[in-house]
Amino acid sequence: MVLAIAAAVTTGATLPESKTAAEPMSVIFQTAEDRLGDTVKPRLVQSGADCERVIVIDESEKELSLSDIRIEQAITLTGARLFILDPLQAYLGADVDMHRANEICPVLKRIAAIAEKTECAVVVIGHLNKGANKSQYRGLGSIDIQAAARSVLTVGRIKGKPYTRAIVQGKNNLAPEGAAIGFELDPQTGFRWIRTLPITIDELLSGVMPEKDITYDRAVDFLKTELADSEKPAADGAEFRAAPAIPPEFLA
Repeated sequence: MVLAIAAAVTTGATLPESKTAAEPMSVIFQTAEDRLGDTVKPRLVQSGADCERVIVIDESEKELSLSDIRIEQAITLTGARLFILDPLQAYLGADVDMHRANEICPVLKRIAAIAEKTECAVVVIGHLNKGANKSQYRGLGSIDIQAAARSVLTVGRIKGKPYTRAIVQGKNNLAPEGAAIGFELDPQTGFRWIRTLPITIDELLSGVMPEKDITYDRAVDFLKTELADSEKPAADGAEFRAAPAIPPEFLA
């Protein structure tokens, strides 16, 4: 999902819920989990990225941390407008305990200052724990990590739909809360953005399937069946008046 966003940034393509395209911009992508050649680049290519605009800071001689001066230098030198770290715990530094607020806060404050100074968005990927119920306590490490972020998005599976994922906003300090956005990871077609989804963060984390989504799927299945043989004018046929009720929010 993050690589699809990065790809769109490099080409200026519109993103879900966006109305206008932007100028193509450079992206810095640092990962400690996936190999660049066999995982990262193929996914970028599949999403249509301009790979010439994707930069990686060399860690062959020295590992990168959030306190590293090379981050600001790289952003300034390349003019990057998106900086991605995957995952957070790999870049905190050996002396920083992510569960201790007094150690994590200065590091996050430093990277926030760089983001403001360079006007570069910073996206940090983290993992969820399995012990908490409330969304604000599901991230690994101190709750101050989420407190420092201006926007927190949670990505999870949709129950009963093996290829569908939802992105749900758990926090937003800069704008009204956005709608949940869906995407698919299909084995045949790869990554694909789909519609907005009527699901809350608590439903996503608990594995509850929203009733609205069931109704929508029934309507989609009905239309696929009716239109399987040929196109039909919307005003023709009494059979369309017998269709399952479609919620008004899906008719726009």
